[in-house]
Amino acid sequence: QCPKSFKISAELMRHGRVHSTERPFQCSQCHKSFKTSPELVQHWRSHTGERPYQCSQCPKSF
Repeated sequence: QCPKSFKISAELMRHGRVHSTERPFQCSQCHKSFKTSPELVQHWRSHTGERPYQCSQCPKSF
């Protein structure tokens, strides 16, 4: 059983996805599904080639 507790119900609901098999966020390109929207956004970049984070020390982007 999970020992975590939360003061805000929305945080509890969000944490519940960790234990769920539900993956409501689906990629429209390849239909792969994810538990959270940020996971889908990160995956979507594999299709678009977007690399929004640039190293301040060299020209590489990630």
